[in-house]
Amino acid sequence: MAIPFNANLSVIPEVVAFFDEDSNTISYIVRDPGSRACAIVDAVMEIDYAAGRLSFDGADAMIARIRQEDWELEWLIETHIHADHLSGAPYIQEKLGGKIGIGDQVTEVQNTFGKIFNEGTEFQRDGSQFDRLFSDGDSYEIGGMTAHVMHTPGHTPACMTHVVGNAAFVGDTLFMPDGGSARADFPGGDARVLYRSVRRVLELPGETRLFMCHDYGPNGREIRWETTVDDERAHNIHVRDGIDEDTFVAMREARDETLAMPKLIIPSLQVNMRAGKLPPADEEGDVFLKVPINKL
Repeated sequence: MAIPFNANLSVIPEVVAFFDEDSNTISYIVRDPGSRACAIVDAVMEIDYAAGRLSFDGADAMIARIRQEDWELEWLIETHIHADHLSGAPYIQEKLGGKIGIGDQVTEVQNTFGKIFNEGTEFQRDGSQFDRLFSDGDSYEIGGMTAHVMHTPGHTPACMTHVVGNAAFVGDTLFMPDGGSARADFPGGDARVLYRSVRRVLELPGETRLFMCHDYGPNGREIRWETTVDDERAHNIHVRDGIDEDTFVAMREARDETLAMPKLIIPSLQVNMRAGKLPPADEEGDVFLKVPINKL
């Protein structure tokens, strides 16, 4: 599938990264260089799972930076329904405003995990928890910048890559060249679809900056999160030029069989499929998360 837009590499957004050590997640503020407008990509809310306590250190740091610079938050973008961290988007939205957006295939994720977590009919599976559902080829504005959306499924059905000027935010579709690619064994994942999505991202102009959602510092190197299309095509250990689809699928499926579930998958999915909101409180005002047995 072709890229549904023409990338405008002359637009160079300011990108500020925030690293969450507990989940190895990188969140971003993306600012229009010609105005005060900005967006946030993949904000984190921390949880001490054993204690059942939430905190907002990462989100507060992003809020503080936006207030310090006197920027205006217009969007809170989720590249997909994350399985390894909880979204901080509603918390930030309450403080700064902005619209929460995600890919329109979130409905498939909600259907799948609504059943797994036995959410019942009161849980809406139409994506209505989000302010905007993006389809492949959609666009939106961050100040004077146009952001373009590409559907890049495979890790999850709702994964989207957001291209803003010369920067692309790829979610979990790609890792740094020495990290390879994301797993494709969650419900709704597909290694063959993931390969095709990666190759679509790598059809962007070679100098396009790629920003990762995760980095794990392979072989002890320092954490990094920015690379380019050219660098990925030349050096990515899983999907560089010359590695064909069948080879990738065999590798990815064999590798996925060895991986444990992310430690925060159970709370993350229940919260993130609600656009970062907690499940409804009971009659006494208490909130609980469920642990499905033998379902994941």
